[in-house]
Amino acid sequence: MQIDVDVLIIFADNDNEPQKKKTSGWVSDFKRFLELMLMQVLGEKPNILLKSEFDTVTAPDMTNVGVLATVLSKDFIQSGRCLDNVETFYKAIQNSERKANRVFKVFKAPLSNQEQPPRLRELIGYEMYQIDTETGDTKEYTDYFSLEAERQYWMKMVDLAYDIFDSLMQLRAMGKGTEIRNIYKRKNIYLAETGHDLSVQRNIIKRELIRHGYIVMPQQTLPGTLGELEKVVKKDLEECSLSIHLIGSAYGEIPEGSERSIVDIQNRLSAERSSRAKQSDGEFSRLIWISPVIANASDRQKSFIESIKRDVEAQEGAEILQTPLEDFKNIMREELVESLERKGSGAELGKSVYLVHDRVDQQEVKALAEVIEKSGYKVLLPEFEGELLDLRKKHIDNLRSFDAAIIFKGKVNEQWVRMKVLDLLKAPGFGRKKPIMGKAIYTGDGTAINAESYRSQNIRVFQGEAQHSLENVKSFLKEF
Repeated sequence: MQIDVDVLIIFADNDNEPQKKKTSGWVSDFKRFLELMLMQVLGEKPNILLKSEFDTVTAPDMTNVGVLATVLSKDFIQSGRCLDNVETFYKAIQNSERKANRVFKVFKAPLSNQEQPPRLRELIGYEMYQIDTETGDTKEYTDYFSLEAERQYWMKMVDLAYDIFDSLMQLRAMGKGTEIRNIYKRKNIYLAETGHDLSVQRNIIKRELIRHGYIVMPQQTLPGTLGELEKVVKKDLEECSLSIHLIGSAYGEIPEGSERSIVDIQNRLSAERSSRAKQSDGEFSRLIWISPVIANASDRQKSFIESIKRDVEAQEGAEILQTPLEDFKNIMREELVESLERKGSGAELGKSVYLVHDRVDQQEVKALAEVIEKSGYKVLLPEFEGELLDLRKKHIDNLRSFDAAIIFKGKVNEQWVRMKVLDLLKAPGFGRKKPIMGKAIYTGDGTAINAESYRSQNIRVFQGEAQHSLENVKSFLKEF
């Protein structure tokens, strides 16, 4: 059956009302950003439709919709029309043989598990709201390109885009009678839930593991009661060959009926899993990272950390590291993806500059590429011909291996530039093992950007008269 709509976004009307001086609403911005992200990984513009609760015009055949994105809020759960749309989609796909994840829940505002529609409770959510670290209050993002937004909103957006992409690829493959996940034999890894202080770091590691072909568990929201929680965690651990635990300052949520946090419970159950594997000569190992800086940790969290360090049972089958997170990630990569990286990258001698540009600027960028080569650097370029996954792999290989990067802005708009800057910020999550020596943006003739907005990200901007800018690039390269 043909998919006519890649993503259908359903939402309550109040959640798309423009705030203050803005001309577009939250959901419209969300759709625009998701479209840009998906266009990068799909290699084509996705067909994304919006359907509000009182929209009687947009009425796609739900059997021809690929995935459903629900924008959850207080207004959404109080809207009978929104809930009816969810039920309509589930009924439309209930007899489908396509078992890919087809429903995603996006949180515009926080909702407890009990407040969420029963259909959606077990799905992993994507929190797209801002939390004031001092007061704990939540609010909408107004500046999507602030440092806080880059660490939270955009990381979640990247996660969501890749997960939707994965589902769409599975649906397309199934339509051809194949199962995309069977193309590669992938191992399962249990990446334990963390306290709120390490959620961003956990997301980066999760995304890196997935991109290297691993299936990351858990793949659902963990239950809120002790009995159900233990059952789900034990089942997931049995399917995994490794568990990874990140321990920081926050003790984590405590499920109903327990005195221990979810972080603590997962560690205990993985130790038991390791003990069973040892007795039966099975394959299971554990990596535990403890933050070297424990700021504002409660006495209970400090006690938990000490027990991990000293308790023989808590250490069962584990390698415990209290190092900078980047060092831990390097150790993890050595154990998991070293062979894949060697196969894909082919270490090259000399320094390289990744010259990031769009297809429309291929001719205009040649003068800059020539300057870089004459300065003694290998020029890494994006590719535009071939299969989408091969093109994406080439881009990720370049992000892993470059020494410096220059983004070329010619006929593209500044939104495109910001997306490429975001790729550079995410580069450590793709498996880099060396620091980035320099980042810059170069504007072509007749184009300009707001250079000040990039300085906080340590990105140089070269714009103005072409010959002068090229001389500045030469000086930039000589600095390292």
